[in-house]
Amino acid sequence: MKKVIFRALVFSALALFVSGMAWAQDGDKPADNMQILKEKIQGDKKLLVAANMNLTEKEAKAFWPVYESYQKDLTALNDRALRNVGEYAANWQKMTDDTAKKVVTEHLAIEGDRQKLRQSYLPKFAKVLPYKKVMRYYQLENKIQALVLYDVAKKVPLVE
Repeated sequence: MKKVIFRALVFSALALFVSGMAWAQDGDKPADNMQILKEKIQGDKKLLVAANMNLTEKEAKAFWPVYESYQKDLTALNDRALRNVGEYAANWQKMTDDTAKKVVTEHLAIEGDRQKLRQSYLPKFAKVLPYKKVMRYYQLENKIQALVLYDVAKKVPLVE
């Protein structure tokens, strides 16, 4: 069951990325479809986390509000990353040094902000869960991110 949910989450995340690249390239994808897809991915991810965290009732009551807040902040970073990939997709074959500088600088800024976000939430998660479960949650986030980044690396061509 956990593998099925995990695969569905990865597929959903990849679908978001692919549809996001298409949206970034042609600009006429309805915003509603992207929102529906995002909500589906978030729901699948929450199921994956729930299935793997083994939370007690008391832990769950305290954990989920922190999780929701973290996901909201993480979504803002992911939206920035998607816009940056869109910038790259629109320019990869005719990339100028100025555009390349803008894209790589934004990419590094996003990754730095992603790390700052993880660090800022560590005490919040540690306040509601024992550290072993906090670590487990961070591992789940890292595994999901690694799978998405792996697929992105396979699909995004090197700059011309």
